[in-house]
Amino acid sequence: MMKKILVMCIGFAVLYGCATVPVTGRRQLSLVNSSEINSMAAGQYAEVIKKGPLSTNQEQVAMIKRVGARIQKAVEQYMEMKGASNELAGFAWEFNLIQDDKTVNAWCMPGGKVAFYTAILPICKDETGVAVVMGHEVAHAIANHGRERMSQGLIQQFGLSTLGAAMGQNPTATKELLYQAIGMGSNLGMLSFSRQHESEADHIGLIFMAMAGYDPKQAPSFWERMTAGSNGQKPPEFMSTHPSDETRIKQLNEWMPEALQYYKP
Repeated sequence: MMKKILVMCIGFAVLYGCATVPVTGRRQLSLVNSSEINSMAAGQYAEVIKKGPLSTNQEQVAMIKRVGARIQKAVEQYMEMKGASNELAGFAWEFNLIQDDKTVNAWCMPGGKVAFYTAILPICKDETGVAVVMGHEVAHAIANHGRERMSQGLIQQFGLSTLGAAMGQNPTATKELLYQAIGMGSNLGMLSFSRQHESEADHIGLIFMAMAGYDPKQAPSFWERMTAGSNGQKPPEFMSTHPSDETRIKQLNEWMPEALQYYKP
């Protein structure tokens, strides 16, 4: 009986809690208001940045902020071109570099809050490599993957609960859901980005970096360097749920003609 009720609840959610992913048009589960998750993400981001430590390498910090500003402008132009500027309501963009030489990772919270870890910069190699990662991570936010995963997590852990109710019921678990929903990683293994999300972010990110004036043909090279950097060991967190190398490069090349239409060096 409980299983039947759960299936009915999920069916209700699918029917009445759906949204459309910008760029790809995919339908996705959406039980959380963007304003709610953006506000919650901003608070968590502030905590992460406060703990830091932030990098003091002025050149690298400037590069992260420069690439971020160019990707932001490209996103805003793309969304305006598609008549979807309202999707960016509540975005308060921020780009920071955290000093951490072991964590090969980067992420973008809902609302445009981006963090890079210094350990990923050698693999980025240059500004274009940073743009590959920046476009990919920002694409997760624009595609509302965090909101989608948060919605799925609320169903799995709390039933069809609102975000506010979940926070009141169990604020610690709800914060963990947020962290995992945006791909930061936590003790909850169920919410890491799916391969579908990662491929979608690759596709959208390729367009964003091209619009920002970065050569999209360099994207496959970045992922080759990321793979080589693992030395056959367990892949870094940044790649843990990504498609296989062959699949990723094949897909990037398939999307390349589309991305090149937006590329103006």
